[in-house]
Amino acid sequence: MDILAVIAEQKIREAIAQGEFACLENAGKPIELDDLPWVPEDLRMCYRVLRNAGCLPPELELRNEIISLRCLLRTIDDDQDRTRKLRELNFKLMKLGEMRKKPLLFHEVPEYEEKICQRLLSCNGRNQGKQGAHRTGR
Repeated sequence: MDILAVIAEQKIREAIAQGEFACLENAGKPIELDDLPWVPEDLRMCYRVLRNAGCLPPELELRNEIISLRCLLRTIDDDQDRTRKLRELNFKLMKLGEMRKKPLLFHEVPEYEEKICQRLLSCNGRNQGKQGAHRTGR
């Protein structure tokens, strides 16, 4: 999950705990989601056929390779092999970023995700305290 999603999830949980969603229309009823709503309607059938045939988009294939390389890196003891695989991993991460035409998300670098999320949450809490003091005239 990316950092903004983690923060959003935390805010949603807090709102649920405070009962802010209790009086919403359709509360407690399942949401009906359309299959592949982000895909244009004329392409949905093609996407379903490809998905059901086990075909993955190139981005997902590359992402699976990245996950496999990360697992492999944890088991390599030889420094030369580890360096070679680390370079391969970095290249694939860069290639994935280029394919997406957007920067990499933090959850794809799990070594830093938790630290960055905690830092943002702690900064957010401090800023809210300052805003509250500013609004009350303190």
